[in-house]
Amino acid sequence: MNTLKMGQGKVVTGEWFWDREKEKELFVQKIDDGAHVLLVAQRRMGKTSLMAEVAELLAERYICLFVDLQKCRSASDAMVELSLKIHPHKSLWKKTKGVFSNVINKMTDSVELIQISELGITLRSGLTHGNWADKGSQLFDILAGADRPVVLLLDEAALMVNNILKDENHNITAEGKTHTNEFMSWLRKNSIKHQGKIRIVISGSIGLEPILHQAGLSATVNNFVPFELDPWDDETASDCIKALGNEYGIEFEEGAPEEMVNMLGCSIPHHVQMFFTNVYDRCVKRGNMQCSVPDIAEVYKSGMLGVRGHVELTHYEERLEMVLPKELCALALDMLTEAAVTGHLCDEAIAAFQKDYPIEGQDVGKIQKEIIWVLEHDGYLKSGEKGYVFVSKLLKEWWENRYKRFFTPILKRGV
Repeated sequence: MNTLKMGQGKVVTGEWFWDREKEKELFVQKIDDGAHVLLVAQRRMGKTSLMAEVAELLAERYICLFVDLQKCRSASDAMVELSLKIHPHKSLWKKTKGVFSNVINKMTDSVELIQISELGITLRSGLTHGNWADKGSQLFDILAGADRPVVLLLDEAALMVNNILKDENHNITAEGKTHTNEFMSWLRKNSIKHQGKIRIVISGSIGLEPILHQAGLSATVNNFVPFELDPWDDETASDCIKALGNEYGIEFEEGAPEEMVNMLGCSIPHHVQMFFTNVYDRCVKRGNMQCSVPDIAEVYKSGMLGVRGHVELTHYEERLEMVLPKELCALALDMLTEAAVTGHLCDEAIAAFQKDYPIEGQDVGKIQKEIIWVLEHDGYLKSGEKGYVFVSKLLKEWWENRYKRFFTPILKRGV
């Protein structure tokens, strides 16, 4: 009898990691082939967990460095984060200290015993816009000389690039474009120089490709191989729910797990886990661990589409606001609401939005194509028979509940 522990909201590996056997096999194969990988998927698909799981599988054959770039706002910040991940590897760190000798030599002799946070501050003081690239290249040279190949897992690289590229209104600036080009070109140069000795994996909760495309910098990742992580299929998702039920003592009525999958419409692993957590909490609170199909419907309505679900799903809106400038984000949100409320975003509606959102000096039709590309790439919409529709039934119904009260479909405005 398969069992599985709940892992909602955290990176999961080992006994908490469910399935993805084919994906793990393909991922490891690409690493073994020496490829640099761009991990592509919509939010909450488990990209970070897949990287962590693969890192554990490769630990005996590779040195795997997992670098979280989410809070980085400059290339210098990224070099600090990389250096801190090298720190536990004594032979590599010994050489890394030489890269930062200008600041480390000023520290106490007990440099190996200081707190990581303090070390980070010290390293940051030795980096400037003028020297980060040189010091970063020295770090890559050190990694390339390790006794095993290195896998460099750069998580939330897209958020970092977005932080560098745009101002507080999420508009691309000339300075931001210059700095982004410098960093991405530096990364590309070193990835090519150390091909075979260092493998780089880039991932994040927003798409890197749309962000770079907006700045005309797509070529900086053209030597990375896209690796798309799809939703679970229905059988995998329902088996996951059953395994969770076995672990936590929930007795599902026949067909209940399958109905949960049907209600979600798209089996994003985190949403499957979130749905189960809502079901489990309800069972515990009422003191009855039996769960019927009507119970599932009630939990979906009150839990998944309720306040608790809003906290999680609001991130879809927030991430979109990060990717698009304010004036374009308003149009994107209106187009998404059209798709949610009417069931699809048809060609007639797209044309009507062009009249409703005149942007001086710009081709609104061209802007819409850019918006739709972002929405498709990041898993909001997909092309359907009558136009663009939501990929996730859960997200569609949440979006509809959130906005329909004050929304008038574009083709009914002014009628």
